[in-house]
Amino acid sequence: MFKKLYYAVTGDPNEKVLKKYRPLVEEINNLEKAFEDKNPDELRAMTQAFQTRIAEATTELRAELAEAEQEYLDVLGTEEQKFARVEVERIKKELRKEEEALLWEILPEAFAAVREASKRTTGLRHYDVQLLGGMVLHGGRIAEMKTGEGKTLVATLPLYLNALTGRGSHLVTPNDYLSKVGLQLMGPIYHLLGLSASVIQNSAGNPDQGSFLFDPEFPNADDRFQYLKPISRRAAYQADITYGTNNEFGFDYLRDNMAQDITRTVQRELHYAIVDEVDNILIDEARTPLIISGEARESSNYYVEFAALAKRLTPETHYVINEKEMAATLTEEGIAYVERVIGTDNLYDPEHFDMLPYLDNALRAVALYRRDKDYIVRGSEVIIVDEFTGRLMEGRRYSEGLHQAIEAKEGVKVQKESMTLATITFQNFFRMFNKLAGMTGTAKTEEEEFQRIYELEVVQVPTYKPIIRADHDDLVYRTQEPKFKAVLEDIKEKYQAGQPVLVGTVAIETSEYVSNLLKRNGIPHEVLNAKNHEREATIIAQAGRPGAVTIATNMAGRGVDILLGGNAEGLAREQLRKEQIDLSAIHQNDWNRAIDMLKHRQEPTTAFDDRWAAVVAEQWHAVERDKEAVRGLGGLHVVGTERHEARRIDNQLRGRSGRLGDPGSSRFYLSLEDELMRKFGGERISGVMARLGVEDDVPIEAGLVNKAIENAQTKVEGYNFDIRKHVLRYDEVVNEQRNRIYDQRRRILTEPSLRLTVEDMVASEVRVLVAEFTVGEYEDEWQLDELTKAVRALAHHVPADLGPERWHNKKRSEIEADAIALAHQAYAAKEVEVGEAILRNAEKQIMLWAVDSRWVRHLTDLDRLREGIGLRALAQQDPVVAYKREAFEMYNEMIEAIRSDTVRAVFSVQLQRQQAQQAAPPPPTSIARNIRTNRGDGGGDSKPQTMRKSGPELGRNDLCWCGSGKKYKSCHMKSDQKEGATPQRVAAK
Repeated sequence: MFKKLYYAVTGDPNEKVLKKYRPLVEEINNLEKAFEDKNPDELRAMTQAFQTRIAEATTELRAELAEAEQEYLDVLGTEEQKFARVEVERIKKELRKEEEALLWEILPEAFAAVREASKRTTGLRHYDVQLLGGMVLHGGRIAEMKTGEGKTLVATLPLYLNALTGRGSHLVTPNDYLSKVGLQLMGPIYHLLGLSASVIQNSAGNPDQGSFLFDPEFPNADDRFQYLKPISRRAAYQADITYGTNNEFGFDYLRDNMAQDITRTVQRELHYAIVDEVDNILIDEARTPLIISGEARESSNYYVEFAALAKRLTPETHYVINEKEMAATLTEEGIAYVERVIGTDNLYDPEHFDMLPYLDNALRAVALYRRDKDYIVRGSEVIIVDEFTGRLMEGRRYSEGLHQAIEAKEGVKVQKESMTLATITFQNFFRMFNKLAGMTGTAKTEEEEFQRIYELEVVQVPTYKPIIRADHDDLVYRTQEPKFKAVLEDIKEKYQAGQPVLVGTVAIETSEYVSNLLKRNGIPHEVLNAKNHEREATIIAQAGRPGAVTIATNMAGRGVDILLGGNAEGLAREQLRKEQIDLSAIHQNDWNRAIDMLKHRQEPTTAFDDRWAAVVAEQWHAVERDKEAVRGLGGLHVVGTERHEARRIDNQLRGRSGRLGDPGSSRFYLSLEDELMRKFGGERISGVMARLGVEDDVPIEAGLVNKAIENAQTKVEGYNFDIRKHVLRYDEVVNEQRNRIYDQRRRILTEPSLRLTVEDMVASEVRVLVAEFTVGEYEDEWQLDELTKAVRALAHHVPADLGPERWHNKKRSEIEADAIALAHQAYAAKEVEVGEAILRNAEKQIMLWAVDSRWVRHLTDLDRLREGIGLRALAQQDPVVAYKREAFEMYNEMIEAIRSDTVRAVFSVQLQRQQAQQAAPPPPTSIARNIRTNRGDGGGDSKPQTMRKSGPELGRNDLCWCGSGKKYKSCHMKSDQKEGATPQRVAAK
């Protein structure tokens, strides 16, 4: 109410944006006739003219930026780094501002060129509302456009415009199919205008596979990859426009920052991206980060043992379930039972601490995670099902041992535990783009999250034609049995009349239950869920045919329109494949011309004598007849078998019906036993129905009930938003550290010589040693004999007569300067010994090894810190503040360790068989044997253990076991005592 009153006074912000853009639409329309008269070469020349105009207007700023970036690299690692970075960001911001102003000037002509190219290549003309949508996307906003409004075509406008800067444009999709088909459909537009366009597909981590360039002249035996020319992943990113999935873009970013050579990196600047199904990618999938992990150790037998034990526990007797919190807790009786089974008097005795996480995960796996709802089992693999889209999350694994617990529960092979090598959340990855935009059919209900996390405003773009779909009130039953009986009767009635029906479910098991009901009643149907992912596009495309009944698990993100009467082109291709006609031999221009002729009531067989033209015409006419019949029956009828936690998922299901002004209807059937109703308000509504004497098979149909359900959904949406904010607050701490490490790594890869950097590291390491052994005000308190040993152990090439007397009666600053000079002399001697070129190369490899190994160890340590940091709240501490403070301290320790590892390894470089061999100490973490990407929040709960050499026990003043040269009391003594480890003395060499 208050919002309506506020808008009445200030004006609707959505309408304000559209009002600003409408004059530009008129300007584009006025240019249409002139552009129709241009030949293809003239259209292509306009692209070159746009690019030249932008380049010339920004020449000075680009030169200034290049100079500032070089200065930043020169001071990286020094106190001046922060100021240099600020200057780089200032110039970048100024350059982007200048480019943005130029693009808005160019926009009317650019959009007119894209519209004309689309008319000539795809036969599609951008409507005025689609031009508005393109402007919304170019402005860095989210365009909410209903299903069927042509978002794929809309995206071509801003993608082309922003690619003119030469920085590249990305279109991000939820799956490989949509990105591939999107490029195949829209690629001819970019090609005609002279821009290159590519697509990246899942390549199992191999950057030389799964990447294609759109080339209309490239012959491909597989018509599914028609016009797609295989190229390297690096070349795909160099294209003007790149299509791909959110996972691939994110994993490529992480892989680039694990590369051992600059030539193995593939991405360029993250400039502009349009995220398709933006709510699915930036909200639904944002709760779990992208992780690249490697195997670290074999899985514990506890997984199998506790899985068997958990299956013997009885709900309510041995444990209780909290569905809202997704938690299962042992009762007193349950604790006693477990203690009897494992043979102990106290389950929570410290000696059993190591097994408690396995017990907890086994209980969660049995009590809370259900097969064919939360995951499926395919072969010997447990695959997670996305709760919002029903898609299989290939490669994704639950974290902290939960996935292994589910594998043990299902009796499949328990995969090895893993360690994190690189990770980033989608929030932080997509916020790295200079400009971000998104499009979806349902975003308004999540506008607050888009604004607060991504600074993205949601603009609702008007539909091309008014929506006339009839959305009926929900029918609420007391139990599930009468609910599904009513669902069956509704479907049967529509099927017998010939009206197509789309049935939406929230779980695979529900889909199969409804499918069995329909089979028993002789109703033919198709099932679309995570188990037959490969056929989903074909199934959905034909879901609007007369009498079609389609069951689908969560319709979000499907990306394929349901056309009343069916999809004529899809049916034609299917028929041609049955007749064994080679689709790859049909040129796309000929196909488009045939479709265009049919749209204008002309027969393509008059222009093409081939069989394919006759098949296309036959299917087109059949679909047109069916379309009219379906429209007369009321269009597509949507049946929802349960409300989803998020309102927008329900809206997406409804939105499948009534596209582009088509008739349609929708109805949701609920019961008080549904999961959402059980969690929120079900008991209250049940009490009302009982007081009114309502029978089980008599539903409630009232707006009041609908309001209660919507309130429940709003609560869940807020709860899930809090979870995502919580994840982001912690990851933002890691994000700053990650950016610094990746900047340092990029410099290592690009710098021709790291000599000055290594010299600075040597000096810093010597200063640490001098400070360590000259504690105290007077010289007789200093340990100069230990200092000489430490300097000799560090630099090797020092004078043979170096002894403590060299530094007697000298100030600490004089000792420091002399020790640094000795170390630099030793460094110069090492360069002479192995050769300058060899040492330069060795330094690069050593520094990469030091950064990578310590960073991996740091990520593992941060994971362990996260696991227990929540307990700080019991001590009246903010866990996030505590996490920030300790993570900062850990980061500084890591930087010192990187420096120490690098210096000691450089001084240990030796020549063997005329080749530079690096005699570096072993990495400080376990080496991953197999690197893999896990689309989820981890792939296990690996906690690599520190390896220590055996020997006599260390004393406080002995040199630390880690080889740093520091005293044990000033190095690892505190951490060892925390872990209860026994320190061992390193045997003298």
